[in-house]
Amino acid sequence: MDPVAPPARAQSRGIYLLPNLLTTGCLFSGFYAIVAAIDGNFERAGVAVFIAMIFDGLDGRVARLTSTETAFGKEYDSLADMVAFGLAPAIVSYQWGVARIAEYGKAWYRFGWLAAFFYAVAAALRLAKFNSRVQDKRYFEGLPSPSAAAVVAAFLWMSSEWRKPGLPGLILAFLITAAAGFLMVSRFSYSSFKGFDLTRPVRFITLVGVALGFIIVAQNPPLVLLVIFGGYALWSPLIWAWRRFRRSKRLERGVPPGEGEA
Repeated sequence: MDPVAPPARAQSRGIYLLPNLLTTGCLFSGFYAIVAAIDGNFERAGVAVFIAMIFDGLDGRVARLTSTETAFGKEYDSLADMVAFGLAPAIVSYQWGVARIAEYGKAWYRFGWLAAFFYAVAAALRLAKFNSRVQDKRYFEGLPSPSAAAVVAAFLWMSSEWRKPGLPGLILAFLITAAAGFLMVSRFSYSSFKGFDLTRPVRFITLVGVALGFIIVAQNPPLVLLVIFGGYALWSPLIWAWRRFRRSKRLERGVPPGEGEA
């Protein structure tokens, strides 16, 4: 052991108000999304999921900045995430489409509720794996549950006024839900962006870019958010597929695997 290195600080066993208040905000937003979906207000349900993401992004940062990280806070955050990013998107998807897809037969009805349940169980498995393993902080193994929830919520938010989606639209909705669940339990690597320091000075052009980003999102929030989070979700699978394609082409030309790769 290095005698110069300071001893690791044990997590406090106390309960602090501010970070847990933010976690409660995340939990409430997820609960509200479920209630709004049951009432048939899918636009509010989609917005609530994104508000939950804001609270979820703040609670951990506030806890670290104020040195109020606790074992209680970690467990509470995980439970809130399961409600907001596991159950809420699954129930919103179910409420939006299952009653409609049931009109096309029992087989489609089963497909709908199984896709919604698969998403919920995938979120639970994803959170359990995240809590039980020590991972590289720069990357996530599997799509993070907030990002998966954002994909589902943005699509359903965008489709909230789609009164007659028809069978193709309903199939697409449940395929997106199931695909988001699959990516959560996959082994694809996703950047965590935890290396980005919000406290360091930035150039003026960066602030201009952030302002332009808000303006773009404001033009059509559900569509822009779906493009952003959908692109993030698909990035790793597309890179994997491209590398597999290039490797197969090299093998066809007789180039040994690994030769010429960066």
